[in-house]
Amino acid sequence: MISSPRRWWLRRSLRFRITLIASTITLAVLFGLATLAGKALGPLLVSSVDEELRVTLDSAQASVAAGRAPVPPEGIEVRVLDTAGSPVDGQRPASLDAEDVSALKAGLPVTNKFEGAVVSKWRWLGSVATAPDGSQRLVAVGAPMVGSAEAVADGSRWLLFVALVGALVATLASWLGVRAALRPVGRMRRSVRRLPPGERLPLPDAHDELRALASDLNALLARQEEASERLRRFTGDAAHELRSPVASIRVQAEVAVANPDPDLAHETLADVLEEAERLSALLDGLLTLARSDAGELPPVEPVELVTEARAAAQRLPADAPPVRVSAAVPQAWALAAPAEVELVLNNLLRNACRYAASQIVVSVLASRSRVRVVVDDDGPGLAPEHRERVFDRFYRVSDDRARTSGGTGLGLAMVAEAVRRRGGRVTVGESPEGGARFQVVWPKHRG
Repeated sequence: MISSPRRWWLRRSLRFRITLIASTITLAVLFGLATLAGKALGPLLVSSVDEELRVTLDSAQASVAAGRAPVPPEGIEVRVLDTAGSPVDGQRPASLDAEDVSALKAGLPVTNKFEGAVVSKWRWLGSVATAPDGSQRLVAVGAPMVGSAEAVADGSRWLLFVALVGALVATLASWLGVRAALRPVGRMRRSVRRLPPGERLPLPDAHDELRALASDLNALLARQEEASERLRRFTGDAAHELRSPVASIRVQAEVAVANPDPDLAHETLADVLEEAERLSALLDGLLTLARSDAGELPPVEPVELVTEARAAAQRLPADAPPVRVSAAVPQAWALAAPAEVELVLNNLLRNACRYAASQIVVSVLASRSRVRVVVDDDGPGLAPEHRERVFDRFYRVSDDRARTSGGTGLGLAMVAEAVRRRGGRVTVGESPEGGARFQVVWPKHRG
């Protein structure tokens, strides 16, 4: 059973699902970028201050080395200290402790808090310079980082707000874009609903996915109409074929009831039995074809055709014409199923028995990738106009001859279906014996 969230999701339209997915991804990406940018604001601000302080430090260091008092620019404090951190510039003590002084002498930046009337955060850079008298002086430049935390917080909030607005814009754009993209699909769906029988969808001018979809739908409609026509024809033929033996059984039963003569009753029962056997064979053929149409295939396994051909010849009635099995190879293994091979050989040999005048020749041949069974008879043969249709269901060259010979019109159709579904083929032509030649080709088993 489908879970509730999945059921809810599957009930939504394709437009809604695509838009929601695109919007969620866009929102996640934009919020991720905004978060990363917000975290980078602080280091970026400090880097900007450091760059300005370094320019001032270079100028102040040059002034100290020349014996001049450095002139601080506006907003930046410049201090000259001895190496212990005590001021030598005549100003108040610098807001630097011993640890800060050590870091500045090492050339490392320092960030500390100056606690005066207002607690503020300062950024310091320093360097040691040599005065003209040879003394070592620590030149330190600093600037207050007033409002840096608030600036970072405000910037992060603005970035998140812009990400949210961008996600909303992307949602609207996705909705409109998907709507425009699916509009031709909606028109195609409405066209399919109104399409009359036998008509096809017009193909779009653009060679894109919609044209491919319309082409595939037209192919599907053609297959559906072909299947419907085949089913209608098959159903009509089946009903017609079933009506004949059932009507015959009914008439003969009525005759037996109306004339209670023992001799006539025995003859009538024999006729009823013959019609019942014909009806049973017809139903078995219909059931076999129905299973084949439904895709029910027996498991494939190697089948040795020379042995099967000889066994099929031995299963023929005693009054059948003689059958000669000729094998060009000792063994020929086909990739099929034993039941299918038996069905094919039985039907081909029985069909040959109906029309053969004096003999039937079965030849088994093999090549690198295929194996063949050829059945020749010396009967009247098959006219070229019938060779294409002889494998159709219920097709008979001559209704009268087929009915008197006991055929149902399904034997060759079952042969063609059994061979086709294993990747083989069956053909009919003219035999050197003067009759018909049926040739069956199967894929060869590579043992």
